[in-house]
Amino acid sequence: MPELPISASQLLSGVAALLLVFVSGGVLYLSTIEWRDRRRRKALEAKRRP
Repeated sequence: MPELPISASQLLSGVAALLLVFVSGGVLYLSTIEWRDRRRRKALEAKRRP
């Protein structure tokens, strides 16, 4: 059986880094959506008030 060019610890650290990037991207995406929604709600409130 041939040896793999990367070790198990290198593979696990690569997977951990990918998960970190994925989760960070998700948090950034949700934060951006919330910010846009909050801005839209405030604009609607300002229109309703005379």
